[in-house]
Amino acid sequence: MAATLERPVRAFLAEQPVGVLATTRRDGSIRQSVVYHVTDGDRILISTVADRGKAHDVRRTGRASYAVLGHEKPFPQVVVDGPARILEHGIAEPTMRIFERIGGSRPPTPLTDQMLAGMKRVIVEITIESVKDVSYVGGVA
Repeated sequence: MAATLERPVRAFLAEQPVGVLATTRRDGSIRQSVVYHVTDGDRILISTVADRGKAHDVRRTGRASYAVLGHEKPFPQVVVDGPARILEHGIAEPTMRIFERIGGSRPPTPLTDQMLAGMKRVIVEITIESVKDVSYVGGVA
């Protein structure tokens, strides 16, 4: 069940381009990766390559945690977690949005799911189930 995000938290997650994805390795240790993301309602969408450790972790555990930090004082933060899965279809539009965040503009040629499959690109989707920590975000305690 997705969490109901307060408007300031939703706006903060949508505004910030980068966060730290945390997944659990097979041996139980934590893997952290700095990644770009976009939001879609109560979901965080992250583009990655299918054979990366984070993708394997999500396939195996079905969960992930995500921390997003502001880059100006007082350095606001939001930490969320929830069920996660790997999407391979219907990923062209969110991938283009993520690439736009990375490069400042959309790719000159529209991407398709078939093109992304050839690049072994997938989307890590986290459905926000809980908000673990909110600091200095629009009056939310």
